[in-house]
This record gives sequence, C-alpha cells and structure tokens, in this order.
Amino acid sequence: MRRTYQDIFPDQDFSHLARTVELYFSTDTPLWWVDFVPEQGEQLLNLSPPPTPIACLWVGSAIDQIQGDRNAHIFLLYVAPEHRRRGIGTALMNHVENWATQRGDRQIGLQVFTANQPALNLYHQLGYQPQSLWMVKSLHPEK
Repeated sequence: MRRTYQDIFPDQDFSHLARTVELYFSTDTPLWWVDFVPEQGEQLLNLSPPPTPIACLWVGSAIDQIQGDRNAHIFLLYVAPEHRRRGIGTALMNHVENWATQRGDRQIGLQVFTANQPALNLYHQLGYQPQSLWMVKSLHPEK
C-alpha cells in the first residue's frame, strides 16, 4: 500500500497506512498477490529464490448509497513499475470482476487519484465511469 502511494507522492511519509491495514484487513477482505518467478536462465548459481511479489489486489465490501446493494470495493491495486503495461493490472481487474459476480455483487467501486493518469486510463478502458466526486477541504493550511 505504501509503495503505490509513494509512486504518486514520493516525498510523503506513509507509515500511517499500517493503521488502515489493521482496521480493514480481514478474512472478508481478500488480498491476491502476483509473484514474479525468474526464468531458469535468469537464476544465478541454480539457486531457486523465493517468488517476489510484483502486484497485488485488495478488495472489501461497500454499500451503494443510492441502491443500497452490497458491492465490491477495491482498496488497492498495485503493480510494480517495472512490470506495468504487461496486462497484470487488467488480469487482476478481470479476476475481481469474476469474484464479485460469483458473490452476487452488482458493481465494483474504487477510488483513484485524479493525477494518476495511467490508472485512470486503465479503469476507463475496462468500462469504469465516475459516479461521484470526493472533495476535501484542509482545515489546517500549510504554513
């Protein structure tokens, strides 16, 4: 979670995100990982290194405020920068769509930063459309 936010806001400290995980991670919020396993020729000295996570998808539930239906809500989609634009994000999004459909959900929601153009492009390409606008007002202006 920290890595995905640091990609967008590299100068911020995101240690507080551990609390978010403590509050929301449970058996009801599945987390799927994509591991990178090097090809045989890429392994040094024929050692088998453990798989390295390169992407993840964390999903929970939300209630649609208009219809009242439960729906899947994507807390986090992350693909390591060196593995992007290879279809991993699309595959994870297809996976959650199948999972949500099997569960009986009628929609999937997510939040994306307006400055995250690659993510916006992916979500638009997959058929996601804006439904609302999250607005904030700082109560403590920076000095």
